Amino acid sequence: MKFSGVCPKCGGEHILLVEGKAGPYGVGNNIPVGMTIFSYAMVDRYICLRCGYSEEWIPGEDLGRLEKQYSK
Repeated sequence: MKFSGVCPKCGGEHILLVEGKAGPYGVGNNIPVGMTIFSYAMVDRYICLRCGYSEEWIPGEDLGRLEKQYSK
């Protein structure tokens, strides 16, 4: 959906983007990576307004920080 603008489940073309954000107390679409909201990885959500299917995408620049923080 992010690249095609088309829902893979129903073929709908009305896609809503809810951009990742970090607000007070960590509220928002994010994954904590450090101790402050400024270090969170943002999670963008793409939602099909026809069937409700959604996808979550994390910007490439945050993937390395997530791997370092959460890999075991």
